[in-house]
Amino acid sequence: MSCRTFLSLLTLLLSPLSQFARVWIPDADEVWKSAELTKNYKHGDSTLHLTLEDGMDIEHKLDDKTKNLPHLRNPDILVGENDLTALSYLHEPAVLHNLKVRFTDSKLIYTYCGIVLVAINPYENLPIYGSDIINAYSGQNMGDMDPHIFAVAEEAYKQMARDERNQSIIVSGESGAGKTVSAKYAMRYFATVSGAATEANVEEKVLASNPIMEAIGNAKTTRNDNSSRFGKYIEIGFDKRYRIIGANMRTYLLEKSRVVFQADEERNYHIFYQLCASSHLPEFKNLKLGKTQTLSIGWLDAQETYIKPIPRLQASNARDALAKHIYAKVFNWIVDHVNKSLRATVKQHSFIGVLDIYGFETFEINSFEQFCINYANEKLQQQFNMHVFKLEQEEYLKEQIPWTLIDFYDNQPCINLIEAKMGVLDLLDEECKMPKGSDDSWAQKLYNTHLKTCSLFEKPRMSNKAFIIQHFADKVQYQCDGFLEKNKDTVNEEQINVLKASKVCAKVTSPTGTAPGGRTRLSVKPKEVRSGASSKEHKKTVGCQFRNSLAMLMETLNATTPHYVRCIKPNDLKFPFTFDPKRAVQQLRACGVLETIRISAAGFPSRWTYQEFFSRYRVLMKQKDVLSDRRLTCRNVLEKLVQDQDKYQFGKTKIFFRAGQVAYLEKLRADKLRKACVRIQKTIRCWLVRKKYLRKKHAAITIQRYTRGHQARCLVKYMRQTLAAITIQKFQRMCVQRKPRRPIRAQEHQNSHITFTGTNSFFLPLSPQLLRNHKAVFIQKHVRGWLARQRYKRSLRAIVYLQCCIRRMKAKKELKKLKIEARSVEHFKKLNVGMENKIMQLQRKLDEQAKDNRVTSERLNCLETSHAVESEKLKVEVSKLKGIEEEAKNNANRVTSLLEQLERLRKELTTTQKEKKTIEDWATKYRDEMEKVRDEEGGGIEKEKMTRALAEETQQLESDLNEERSRYQNLLTEHLRLEERYDDLKEEITLSDVTRGMDTSLTLKLQKRVTELEQEKSSLRNELENKEEQFQRARVRVQPQYYTILLQYYAVLLYYNHSLTYFTRQELDSENKKLKHDLTAMRQSLLGNAGAGAGAPGSPPYKVLMDQLNSSCEELEVRKEEVLILRSQLVSQKEAMQHKVGYMEGPTHTHTHGHVQTHTCTLTHAQTRIYAQLNEDRELWLVYEGLEETNRLLEGQMQQQRRSYDNEVEVLRGELQSVKEENNRQQQLLAQNLQLPPEARIEASLQHEITRLTNENLDLMEQLEKQDKTIRKLKKQLKVFSKKIGEMGGKEGDMVEETVRPVNIPRREKDFQGMLEYKKEDELKLVKNLILELKPRGVAVNLIPGLPAYILFMCLRHADYVNDDQKVRTLLTSTINSIKKILKKRGDDFETVSFWLSNTCRFLHCLKQYSGDESFMKHNTPKQNDHCLSNFDLAEYRQVLSDLAIQIYQQLIKCMENILQPMIVSGMLEHETIQGVSGVKPTGLRKRTSSIADEGTYTLESILRQLSAFHSTMCQHGTDPELIKQVVKQQFYIIGAVTLNNLLLRKDMCSWSKGMQIRYNVSQLEEWLRDKSLMLCGAKETLEPLIQAAQLLQVKKKTDEDAEAICSMCNSLSTSQIVKVLNLYTPVNEFEERVSVTFIRTIQTRLRDRCETPQLLMDTKIIYPVTFPFNPSSLALETIQIPGSLNLAFLTRV
Repeated sequence: MSCRTFLSLLTLLLSPLSQFARVWIPDADEVWKSAELTKNYKHGDSTLHLTLEDGMDIEHKLDDKTKNLPHLRNPDILVGENDLTALSYLHEPAVLHNLKVRFTDSKLIYTYCGIVLVAINPYENLPIYGSDIINAYSGQNMGDMDPHIFAVAEEAYKQMARDERNQSIIVSGESGAGKTVSAKYAMRYFATVSGAATEANVEEKVLASNPIMEAIGNAKTTRNDNSSRFGKYIEIGFDKRYRIIGANMRTYLLEKSRVVFQADEERNYHIFYQLCASSHLPEFKNLKLGKTQTLSIGWLDAQETYIKPIPRLQASNARDALAKHIYAKVFNWIVDHVNKSLRATVKQHSFIGVLDIYGFETFEINSFEQFCINYANEKLQQQFNMHVFKLEQEEYLKEQIPWTLIDFYDNQPCINLIEAKMGVLDLLDEECKMPKGSDDSWAQKLYNTHLKTCSLFEKPRMSNKAFIIQHFADKVQYQCDGFLEKNKDTVNEEQINVLKASKVCAKVTSPTGTAPGGRTRLSVKPKEVRSGASSKEHKKTVGCQFRNSLAMLMETLNATTPHYVRCIKPNDLKFPFTFDPKRAVQQLRACGVLETIRISAAGFPSRWTYQEFFSRYRVLMKQKDVLSDRRLTCRNVLEKLVQDQDKYQFGKTKIFFRAGQVAYLEKLRADKLRKACVRIQKTIRCWLVRKKYLRKKHAAITIQRYTRGHQARCLVKYMRQTLAAITIQKFQRMCVQRKPRRPIRAQEHQNSHITFTGTNSFFLPLSPQLLRNHKAVFIQKHVRGWLARQRYKRSLRAIVYLQCCIRRMKAKKELKKLKIEARSVEHFKKLNVGMENKIMQLQRKLDEQAKDNRVTSERLNCLETSHAVESEKLKVEVSKLKGIEEEAKNNANRVTSLLEQLERLRKELTTTQKEKKTIEDWATKYRDEMEKVRDEEGGGIEKEKMTRALAEETQQLESDLNEERSRYQNLLTEHLRLEERYDDLKEEITLSDVTRGMDTSLTLKLQKRVTELEQEKSSLRNELENKEEQFQRARVRVQPQYYTILLQYYAVLLYYNHSLTYFTRQELDSENKKLKHDLTAMRQSLLGNAGAGAGAPGSPPYKVLMDQLNSSCEELEVRKEEVLILRSQLVSQKEAMQHKVGYMEGPTHTHTHGHVQTHTCTLTHAQTRIYAQLNEDRELWLVYEGLEETNRLLEGQMQQQRRSYDNEVEVLRGELQSVKEENNRQQQLLAQNLQLPPEARIEASLQHEITRLTNENLDLMEQLEKQDKTIRKLKKQLKVFSKKIGEMGGKEGDMVEETVRPVNIPRREKDFQGMLEYKKEDELKLVKNLILELKPRGVAVNLIPGLPAYILFMCLRHADYVNDDQKVRTLLTSTINSIKKILKKRGDDFETVSFWLSNTCRFLHCLKQYSGDESFMKHNTPKQNDHCLSNFDLAEYRQVLSDLAIQIYQQLIKCMENILQPMIVSGMLEHETIQGVSGVKPTGLRKRTSSIADEGTYTLESILRQLSAFHSTMCQHGTDPELIKQVVKQQFYIIGAVTLNNLLLRKDMCSWSKGMQIRYNVSQLEEWLRDKSLMLCGAKETLEPLIQAAQLLQVKKKTDEDAEAICSMCNSLSTSQIVKVLNLYTPVNEFEERVSVTFIRTIQTRLRDRCETPQLLMDTKIIYPVTFPFNPSSLALETIQIPGSLNLAFLTRV
C-alpha cells in the first residue's frame, strides 16, 4: 500500500462521513431508512445531502443542539450474521436491519445477540423441531450450528453436566411472541436427549402437563389466541447420570380478574369453554353446567343461610372476589397435584429451570397487573445486565487485557422507587390498611412523596388519578383506579367459612394447600389452629405476596447459570414472515437486546483469534511482514494499519477491536482486493487489446503482402504481355518488311547461287573461317546459358537465405511472445478454462467405461462359466448315455424297458412335432396379426410402454423387497434391544433385593409368565408319565409271546455265533499259513533264479512276485478288517455280558422284571430246560443284545439300500430327463437345420460333428492323463519293491538256514476326514478358549481368516457323524450365546465386532456349503461333497445364525458411526483442504469452530485413514467382499448425510468457496473408492445429495435458465433442502451476490409438483438392509491345522 493511499484512507477514517458513505436516518414509517451521501460532510455543516435507495435526493438536517451524525451502515458482507455482536457497527438500525433480512429474506427466526437468543414468531409451522433436528444439535457447540432454541437447551444441558451447576432458561416476551412454545420446545429437547431414569416416563409426564396448564391458565386476548395469563418456573430434575427423574412447577401472578371480567374481543380461560363443550358427558353431569353458564357454585353444601342487606355494587364486588378466590385456589390445587405426579422418587442431583414469564407491557390503559409485570421485568433486567456485565469482565480478565469500567444502565433507582421503603408498593399496602383508603388518596401520597425527589416518577398534566414511571424500556402511565381493590383481594369471612365447611371445597381451600408462588407447604399444622392465623395469612396483600415470590425467584436464578431467550412478535396481524419495524424495535428496546448491544459496543465487541485474523487479512500483509509467530505478525500489521492503539487490544488468544474497526479493516481489505482486481483487469485488458492489435497488424500485413504480390504478378503479367506484344509487333513488322523483299531476295539468291557455283574456287578458302565463327557462336551460346543459370542459382540461394533469416527472426519473436504468455497466469487460466469440469467429465466417462468394462467382463465370465457348466453337463450326459448303452447291452430286461421308453418317446416326439407344427402355425398367424396390429396402432410405442411398465414394476418389487428386509432387520434390532433389556432386568433382580424401581405391571407380567411356564412344565411331565405307563403296559402284553420265540431263536443264534467264531479263527490260521508258504516259495524262487536280470522289472519272476504280492496285500487288508470287526464284536459282547449278569440274577431287578418272571412260570418243561441250558454261561442277555445289534444293522442296511435305490431312481429319472432334453435339443437343431438352406445345413451339421468330436477328444485326453498318473504311481511302487528285493538278496544264507519270518507290512493311515472330536465335558472349555478369551488381533494377523468358524464346524461335523443330536444342539446354542456375550461385553471395539461378523458369516457359509443341498454344492470338490452333513438338517439354525449376523452387522455399523461421527463435520466442512480458498468472516460472542487445522482437529486425511483402517481390518478378518461393499456403502451414507445435515443447519458454511471445498473432498473419497476397487458398491451414489448441494452453491442463481438448470440438476435433493440452501447462501466476499427472494420463489414454483417428503434433514440412523450372499470356501477341511496358541489340545483330529 502506498503512502498516498494510506493517507487517503486515514483521512477517510478521521472524517466520519464522506461521499458515497452509507448511513441510517430516522423515518416515521420504517423507523430507519438507508441513504448514501452525495457530498462530503465538513465539520460545521448543518445538513447532509443524501440519496435514498429509491433514488430520491433529500437534505437531512442535523440536530442543532447535539449535532449528532447519523449511524453508519455495516458492509453488505456482514448483513445477515448469526450473531448481532459480529456486526462492526453496533446500534439500533443495524440490529433491526439484520433481524429483518434474516427473518424476511432467509426465513430464519432465530438470531444470537451475545448470550441472548432472539426468537421471532413466524406465525407458521416450520419443520425445524423434529427428532432429526434434535439429534443434529445434540452434542454440538453453541456457535457451531445456526441459532436455535435447541442450541440454548444443549448449552444448558452441557454446562450442567460439565460445571456441576444448576441452569436456568429465561424465556420472556410480550403476549403472542411465542414464549410458551419456546419453553415447550426446550423441555421437549431435554426429554428427548436425556431420557428418563425409570420406566415411569417422567419426560412424557412433563410434556403432558403443558396442555393442563394451558387450559386453566391461558385465554384468548386481542394480541394472542392462546395467551398465558400467569408466569411459571419449571424445575426439571436430573440424577447423577443426568437423566430426568422429576419436575416441579412454580406459578406467579395469575390474572384472577379475567374470571369475572373480559375486555372486548377477549375470552375467559379455556377451561370454562372446554367444560361447557363437554357438559353432555356423564362425568360432568354433577356440575350442572348449562349451555351458556361459565361458572356455578350451586354445588356448595351450605349448612346455614345468612341474609345481610348491602349495596348492589358491594354485593357484586363480593361475588367477584369469591369467584376469583375460588379459581385461584383451584388453580393452585391443580398445580399442587401436577407437582405431586411429577415429583422425583430418588434424590435430585441437579436441575434446569425454564422460566416462562410475561414481558414488558404497555397499553393505552395500564392497571395493577401491568404494574406487577413491569416490576418483575425490572428485576429480571437488572439481573440480566449484571450477568452480561460479569461475562464481559470475565472475558477481559481471562485474556489479560486492560479492564476499564463500562458505563451501563443500572435500573436500581427504578426498583427502589417500586419496592423500597416508602416506595409505590409500600404506600399501596399502607393505604390498603387505612379504613377509608382510596385510590385518589394513594395517588396524592405518591405525588407528595416522589414527584420532587425522584426523576423517574412523573405526574400526567391532564390527570390527577395517574402516574408515570420511567422504566428501562419506556415510560408507562398507570391509572390508579382499582389498584387498592386488586391489591387487597378481600373476601368476606363468612364466605371463606362457608367454603371451609363445604365437603368439596375444603380440599381445595384448605390452609395446607399451595402457596401463591406454587411451592407446596410441607409444614405440619397443629390440631388446634388459632382463628386469627388464617385471617392474617389471608389479609396479606397481593403486592406483598408477589414481591416475596419474586424475591424467591431471583434468589433461585442468581444461584444458577442463566440462559436468555427473548421472543419478538413481528406484527399484530399474525401474518407469516411479515416484519413490522415499529413493533419490533419497540420490543427490542423492552426486552434488553439493545442494552446488550450497548454494553458490548462500549467495550471491544469484535473478537478474532490470531489465526483467523491472519487468514482473513493476509492480503493486507507483505511477504516480509509474514513471520513464523502469528501473534507477532498480527501485532506488526495492526500497528501499521491502525494508528490509534486504543482501537484494539491484544489478548492471550484473541485480538479485541472497538466498534467500527472491523468495518474499517474490511474496507481496507476490499480496497486492496479491488485494486488487485483492477490491476488484473488492466493487465488482461491490455493483453487482450494488444493481442487484438497484433492480430489486426498481422492481418493487415498479410493483406498487404497478398495485395503487393497480386500487384507484382499483375505488373509481371503486364510486362510479359508488353514484351510479347513487342515481340509480336517485331515479327509482324519483320514479316511486313520481308514480303516486298522476298522476290528480290529470291532473285538475288538465284544470282548468288549461280555466281557461287561459278566461282566455287573463290569461296572455298573462306569456309574454315565461317566454320570457326559458327563454332565460336555455339560455344558462346552455351557459356552464356551456363552463366545465366549460375547467376539464377546464386540469386535463388540468396533469396532462400534471406527468407530463412526473415522467418528465423519472426520465429524468435513468436517464441519470445509464447514464453511471455507461458509465464503469465492468464495463459494457464485460458488453458485450464473448464478443465475442472472436463476432468470431472473425463473421470465420469472413465468410471462409466470401467463400469461397462467390468459389466462386460462379468458377462463374459458368466458366459464362460455357463459355457463350461453346459459343456460339463453335456459331458456328463454323454457319459451317462454311454453307461446306459452299456447297461442296455448287458441287461436284456433294461434293454426292453429302454426300448419301450424309446418307443414311447418316439410317440411323444411325433406328438410334440405335431404340436410344434400347430404352434408354429399359430405363431405365424399370431405374428401376422400382431404385425397388423402394430401397423395399425404403432407397436413400438406399446412395446416401450410395456418395457417401461415392466421396469417400473421390477423397481417397485426391488424397493418392496428392500423395505421388507429393512423392516425385518429393524425387528431383529428391536428384539435384540428387548433381550438386552431383559438381561439387564434379570441382573438387577439378582443383584438387588429391593425392586422399588421396577414397574408393577412389568412384575405382574413376569410373574404371570412364570406361572404359565410352570403349568406348561407340569403338563409336559404328566404327559411324559402317561406315555411311560402306556409303554410299560404294551410291553407287558407283548413280552410272554416275545420271550417264547426269542429263547428258541437265541439258542440257534448263540450256536451259530460260536461256530462262526470258531470257523473264522480256523480260516484265518489256514490263510496265514498259506501266505507264509507262498512267501517262502517266492523267496526261494527268486534266490534260485538270481542272475543278471532276474530281479529286473518286466522279468517273469518279477511279474509273479508283483502279482502275488498285490493279491496278498489285498487279502491281508480284508482279513485285518475282519479281525478288527470280530475283535470289536467280542469286546462289546463281553462288556454287555458283564453289564447284564447282575441284571438277570441280581436281587435288585426282581421287581423290575416281575411280570416277566410271572409269565415265564407258565413255560413248558422243555422251554425251561432250554432256558437253563442257555443261561448256564449267563449269555442269554448277551444273545439278546447281539440280536438287537443285528436288527439295528439290518435296519440300517435296509435304509441304506432304500436310499441307494431312491438315489438310483433319481439318477435314472435325471438321465431320462437329460435324454428328453437332449432329444428336444436335437429336434430343435433338426428343425433349425431344416429351415436353413442346403449349404448352411451342411455347415451346421459339420460344426455340430466337430464339437462332438472335440468333446470326445477332451474326454479321451482326460482318461489318458489319469492312466499316465496311474502308470507313474505304479512305476514308483515297482522301484521301491525292487530295491527291497535287492536288499533281501544280500541275506541269502540267513534266509535259507533260518525259518521264514513274516513280512511286516505297515498299515495304511486312514485319510483325515476334516472332523474334530471332543468330549462332552470339554464343550465349555472349547467355547471359552475359542470365543470368550480369544484376541481377534493375533488371530487375524497370524492365522488363516475364519479359523474359529472352521474349528467349530469341524466339531459340529463330528457330532453329526456320531449322530448325537444333543451334542449338536448344545454346541450350536453355546456358540451363539457366547458370541452374543462377547459382543455385549466388547461391542464398542471395532476389531472384535468385525472379527465375529466375519466368523459368523463363515460359519453360516459352511453350514450351507456342507448341508447336502444341491444348490450349495455346485462349487464343491468331490472331497468336500464327501464331507457334507449326513444326519441332521440345520436349516433352522442357519436362520438363527443369519439373524445373529444381521445383529452383529448393525452393531458394527453403530460402532463405526460412533468412531466416524466426530470426524465428519470437521473433516468434510470445517477443515480447509484447499488452503486460502474460503475466507473467514468476523465472529461474534458465540464463537464457531475454527476452520484452521489445529492440533487434534480432524481433517479429511483423518477420515480417509480411518476408512482405510476399517477396510484393512475387515480384509484381514476375511470378511466377504460383498459384505465389505455393503459396509462401505453404509459408511459413505453416514458421511454424506451428516455432512449435508450440518450444511443445512449452518449459514456460515453455505458459500461458493465452501462448495468447492466439498466437491474436492468428495473427489478424494471417490479416489479412495477407486483405489480400493469399490466404485461399483453403490457408495458413490449415497454421496449424490451432498454433491448436488455443493454444485448448488457454485452454480449461477440469477435467471430463469439458471432456475431450470438447478431443478434438473438437484434431483436427489428435496424442495425444502434446495430452498434452505438458497436461503442460507452467504457471500464471503463483497464480489459475490446474494440469492434474491424472487429467484427462490421461482425455484419453489418449478418444484411445486414434486412428490416428496417434507423432511429437511436426512435420517442418519438409516441402516441399509444387509444380505449375505453365499460364498463357498475352497479350503479343504482336512488340511486345517490347529495352532497351539489357541489351547485346544483336547480336540482330536478324525
